[in-house]
Amino acid sequence: MTRILTVTPNPALDLSTSTDVVRDTHKLRCSAARFDPGGGGINVARVLHRLGADCLALYPAGGATGERLARLLEQEGVPGERIDIAGETRESFSVLENATGREFRFVLPGPELAAREWRACLDAVDRFAVPGGYVVASGSLPPGAPVDLHAQVARRARDAGSRAVVDASGAPLAEALRGGVHLVKPSLRELRELSGQPLGTEAERVAAARRIVAEGQAEIVALSMGPEGALLVTAGAVLRAAPLAVQVATTVGAGDAFLAGLVFGMAGGEPLDDAFRTGMAAGAAALLNPGTALCDPAEVRRLREQVAITPVRA
Repeated sequence: MTRILTVTPNPALDLSTSTDVVRDTHKLRCSAARFDPGGGGINVARVLHRLGADCLALYPAGGATGERLARLLEQEGVPGERIDIAGETRESFSVLENATGREFRFVLPGPELAAREWRACLDAVDRFAVPGGYVVASGSLPPGAPVDLHAQVARRARDAGSRAVVDASGAPLAEALRGGVHLVKPSLRELRELSGQPLGTEAERVAAARRIVAEGQAEIVALSMGPEGALLVTAGAVLRAAPLAVQVATTVGAGDAFLAGLVFGMAGGEPLDDAFRTGMAAGAAALLNPGTALCDPAEVRRLREQVAITPVRA
């Protein structure tokens, strides 16, 4: 198992709760709140650690919220490298409406990073990325960070001999792909925005992913499609994974768990189809738990046996 560094430029303290019905102007009596350390790369690191990977979570944090996030990570035993910042780490708030099962997710922008703060994150990538390892840049960018920050992380990773993995959206994703990465994990919505096409059929989705590979923007595209499963596209193969039938407690963090399982398998030397299977199992296992509790390794192992992967002829 090679070293995996995760980079989370805009971490969050995730607060989750539930209420019977969401109504405007009313006081909504909620269940006890659950607090988890969050943000894309941090969630990836939490899952990687549970699966037994050699990983390190790199993140900027500040204020009382940042202190609490760091303590929660420590309590889980996740190795971390914190970059101190002047601003207050953000919170994210999700509410489950019991009557309908709908989720309402409120995401704050995060603190503004000074140039010296986001540059300190890049310098830390230089220190901790290792030859043959993986660097996963995941999540949104905070105010003050340059739009190409994920692209800069990917470039530093390549310079260190690591393989760059990016999970982002919008302009930061486009910038990262412009520079080239080893693996990109867009959602279907993100791929639609990136391609400017509706991508209503599987053939259209495969074609859009293949263009990314053909243009040298990514060697591997892992397209997560929610209840439709996922596609894995390389220059030589297209694989389809069917969704697993599980009781959904929440969808929060499922994409991060999917990416963590996939990278875990790849870092452990698994064939790509087996790593894809591990990713699907981790994503499905995360659906079973409330808030951003993410997945239990025993559930990942159990569900992995149920994952059906087939080649796509397109």
